[in-house]
Amino acid sequence: MPRPLWTGAISFGLVTIPVKIVSATEDRDVHFHRVHLTDMGRVRTRKVCELDDQVVSQDEIGKGYEIAKDQTVPVADEELEQMPLPTAKAIEIAAFVDADTIDPVRISDSYYLAADGQVAAKPYTLLRKALERSSKVAVAKFAWHGRERLGLLRIREGAIVLHSMKWPDEVRNTADVAVPRDVEVGEEEIEQALQLSEQMTIEDLSGFRDEYREALENIIAAKSEGKPLPSPAGEEKQGKGEVVDLMAALNASVKAAKESRGEDGEDATVHEMRPSKKTSRKTTAKKAATSKSTAAKKTTASKKTAGKKAASKRRSAS
Repeated sequence: MPRPLWTGAISFGLVTIPVKIVSATEDRDVHFHRVHLTDMGRVRTRKVCELDDQVVSQDEIGKGYEIAKDQTVPVADEELEQMPLPTAKAIEIAAFVDADTIDPVRISDSYYLAADGQVAAKPYTLLRKALERSSKVAVAKFAWHGRERLGLLRIREGAIVLHSMKWPDEVRNTADVAVPRDVEVGEEEIEQALQLSEQMTIEDLSGFRDEYREALENIIAAKSEGKPLPSPAGEEKQGKGEVVDLMAALNASVKAAKESRGEDGEDATVHEMRPSKKTSRKTTAKKAATSKSTAAKKTTASKKTAGKKAASKRRSAS
């Protein structure tokens, strides 16, 4: 099991469940050192006091809060640990809510809660089964890294998961974002977008992989072995702000999605593009001219046929 990050207990009414917090995810990123390019020596960050310009060691560094210019109040770690909070060593369940009422924007890091010892086995299982049989999740409060946080408890593959959550006032209003307003989208476009989403629907995400990390590892391997670097993949160029035919793009996307799933893409286009008014007028005029020309040709042909028949009759009579 991964090294525990926190040890405490879940407080569920009068029920106490000793648990350990372990990270539910792991960092798989490729990390770099900062180096001096001339001789490849490591470049370190020195912690220097700005008043006496002296390098200070870690045990000489503490926390301080600036309450005014040139006035800082020191705060010791021991003082933070002794704050009178009921959540200092407990994940206190405060309420239960329907799972679909939680805004995903508020969910942050995820942790597994492991039962801490045999005494925790039965109450841990009790809470797990209660959550499994309902459509609800538990909302809890807990202290973490020097502050009280809001958490969400749910079940994943038989384990209780703790999601750290943002407080309501930590989520920005969408009014602060440049969201397009009053843009008209046709029903046919929406239906085609829905058809595209259906074609792109999958049930398992395990096939996704970090292609950037793989490419980076290939570059590092090539450089370490003195081999040429992998050739860059070709990039499709599209002008910034280029105006595209939305329905044509959707139709093409649906067709490509069908072909990628091994389906026949011939019937992917379900929308006939409406011509513009100018095109409509030109097409109508062209059709009218064609119609008149065809009628004139038919009339001329009819007259010629009638003349030939009359001449034939006269020759027969004589």
